[in-house]
Amino acid sequence: MAKRLQRSMARPGNAGGESAGAAPRSSGGGRRGPRVPAQLVTDFTVQLATLSGAGISIVKALTVLEGQMKPGPFKTVLTELVEDVAAGTPLSESMSKHERVFDRLYSEMVHAGEVGGVLDSVLTRLAIFREKAATIRAKVVGALVYPAVVVLVALTVVSVVIVWVIPKFREIFQSFDVGLPAMTQILLDISELATTYWYLVFGIPALLFIAHVAGMRRAGGYRYTIHGLMLRLPVLGDVLKTALIAGFARTFGTLIEAGVPHLDALGIVRDTSPNDVLVQSVEDVRRTVREGEAISAQMAESAVFDDLVVNMVDVGEETGELDHMLLRVADAYENQVDRKIDTLFKVLEPALLIAMAIVVGFIVVALFMPLMSIMNQLQSTG
Repeated sequence: MAKRLQRSMARPGNAGGESAGAAPRSSGGGRRGPRVPAQLVTDFTVQLATLSGAGISIVKALTVLEGQMKPGPFKTVLTELVEDVAAGTPLSESMSKHERVFDRLYSEMVHAGEVGGVLDSVLTRLAIFREKAATIRAKVVGALVYPAVVVLVALTVVSVVIVWVIPKFREIFQSFDVGLPAMTQILLDISELATTYWYLVFGIPALLFIAHVAGMRRAGGYRYTIHGLMLRLPVLGDVLKTALIAGFARTFGTLIEAGVPHLDALGIVRDTSPNDVLVQSVEDVRRTVREGEAISAQMAESAVFDDLVVNMVDVGEETGELDHMLLRVADAYENQVDRKIDTLFKVLEPALLIAMAIVVGFIVVALFMPLMSIMNQLQSTG
């Protein structure tokens, strides 16, 4: 089926290998429009697959789902889908007008299902894909959010102590005119710096954060460098790399299984990849495939894909079961993500606790030592 679809969708004379029947991208700015929760789209996909598999026409199925949807942005999108499909527009073409709701991967898979006459099974695969992708994404985001929240809370507490608490102790120390240990003097200097130049202490990090966000919004050297550094982080980088490979294999395998040509599938994977290092690797693979080389040949040259993935892809190409091999890779690496996230938390929790204990211990000891001198001074004078 996949080979027949590839032959029917191939555009003669197109070096890029873009499909002739691919749903045309809307020129009217498909990126505009409302955003819809991903889970809502996934639930819609499952319901549409069920209705389509029961023999209900797409127009009728869309009308039913649109009628039971609560008022909101997604209901508006479904209303437009019903109108377009009822007027004779292919479902994939209508979906491509709403790229914030139905991304390119979604519309291309629907198009492949329309061409092959297997829209219900493609929608089922798409629903499974979205659910698995959402699960792995939630786990990775959780692994990133946890340490970030802990560090943010710790920095907030320390900032409050430095700005409001330590100045009170400085007044006490000055009133008793006691000698200050080096670590106490360092702590008082830090506090004085933070209170005197608070606009720099808080402004510079804020400006750096804004510049970082602006740099990450645009493809280029800065974002590529940051994405590369993230993959080289100890422990966390391994988790991110494993999740990227799982996402690549799941997306690529699902597209091929649906009948999307390899070049088109690689283009979609490239456009939907969240990491610029992987984007560049996939583009390199796509370029060599266009030139007639095997997919695994260029993957072996990439720093993203390890030997197991390359060997599995190589076997899949030789046996004609590339989609099955990729989905097996996705299953294996998703399981690895679970285990590595567990390991990450086991490493992070004690590491963060130790770091916080060191900071708090430094502050307590630095303030306690002069207080001991003051107490001794009071006892001697008493």
